[in-house]
Amino acid sequence: MAFLEELRAERLKKLDNLKASGVDVYPSISRRTHELSEVVRNFSKLEKDEVQVIVAGRVMSSRGQGALIFIDLYDGSAKIQGVIKLPEAEKAHTFYTNYVDTGDFIEVTGTLFVTKSGQESVLVNDISMLSKALLPLPDKYHGLQDEELRMRERYLDILTNPELRELFEKKSKFWDVVREFLKEKKFLEVDTPTLEVTTGGAEARPFATHHNDFDLDVFMRISVGELWQKRLMAAGFPRTFEIGRVYRNEGSSPEHVQEFTNCEFYIAYADYEQGMALVEELYKKIATEVFGTTTFTTRGHTFDLSQTWKKIDYADEIFHQTKIDIKKASDEEIKNKLQELKVKYDGTNRERLMDTLWKHCRKNISGPAFLINHPTLVAPLAKKNKDGETAQTFQPILAGSEIGKGYSELNDPIDQKSRFDKQQELLAGGDEEAMMADDSFIEMLEHGMPPVCGFGFGERLFAFLSDKPIREVHMFPLVKPKES
Repeated sequence: MAFLEELRAERLKKLDNLKASGVDVYPSISRRTHELSEVVRNFSKLEKDEVQVIVAGRVMSSRGQGALIFIDLYDGSAKIQGVIKLPEAEKAHTFYTNYVDTGDFIEVTGTLFVTKSGQESVLVNDISMLSKALLPLPDKYHGLQDEELRMRERYLDILTNPELRELFEKKSKFWDVVREFLKEKKFLEVDTPTLEVTTGGAEARPFATHHNDFDLDVFMRISVGELWQKRLMAAGFPRTFEIGRVYRNEGSSPEHVQEFTNCEFYIAYADYEQGMALVEELYKKIATEVFGTTTFTTRGHTFDLSQTWKKIDYADEIFHQTKIDIKKASDEEIKNKLQELKVKYDGTNRERLMDTLWKHCRKNISGPAFLINHPTLVAPLAKKNKDGETAQTFQPILAGSEIGKGYSELNDPIDQKSRFDKQQELLAGGDEEAMMADDSFIEMLEHGMPPVCGFGFGERLFAFLSDKPIREVHMFPLVKPKES
């Protein structure tokens, strides 16, 4: 820290000297004539035509060799080398030597040439300051190594880590492909509330806040408007989707964060079989257009999305792996099996016990596959199968985890009310992830909603295909404030 303070003090002196000489150290605009990517792309022509360019960017590094100073300049679009020569550019040489440090944003004027070593460069004849940096950049060879510091100073992490920048560019393309795919399929993009009186559409502990104007306690949404998009199905829209942030006040893991981006879409007059076909098509399109492959290795699994997607029955798979028949086994038998498997579990209600047992089993499935036929207890918004015990659900399974969830939406108001009542019993019993009841949603169903298939997925898919922890694919993940 003392070393940093010394560097900062030196830079402050340079700042004061610049101001004293009448230089605007933080001008509001640059006189830039070309982005660096344009210079790099058209270098031969610009050099041949002897075009004088004004380029700008951050000084990433510099090195001096007697009468020569070499600068690596980066503007976010590309990098280029600047060369300051004595005696031709004495003024620029003096300015750079006296006032410029790595990390500063500068503007240079010059012509293009190729060095003896073959490096395309700008021969600098003038320099001006655009923004003086008072703190240095991380070491160019090692970047930020400390994990917490990487997340806290994410802008420096991205600046000094080209692979991370590429990851976020790829993530932007990921959502572009999703949006384009759904719009090509005639889905309407919608916006639904992020503050709700009751949370719906998922089972998770919500974040609570207060609406001062209404003097009302509200929750931040845990799904991308599931119950609202179903209302739009009742309103007559045949296909809707939304891409947006959701918030779940639960634990962190390589697959879980509390704030993330999800997509949900809904199709009227469709069921979960049609939903599965559409999701398989979407995932394959994402793989080929964003990643350029259908084969991935992540979290110790290898899978190929171009292969046949198996359908795995929830109860059958648990029995196959554990010999527990969840349709007949008592809660005590499930607990004993979890203890035998050395699997920790929270809560004692049957829904959580079955879910924990399944999560143990899923780790052994590489996919691609669809998990189907969940017990109705763990699918409170899904239509029942004819057996009355399982639901018309589907979840893509990749690399030992569920990467999305969909189902034939329940549109029977009486059945839905009964399911909500069961969830209320779980809430009253201490299950903070159980689903809240929504009476206005029941009222909508009583007015009538057509058959609907809904599906939701999000950043977890991108993280898995990138083989990264989900926190790593967030530009600015939440970190605790520094201790004073």
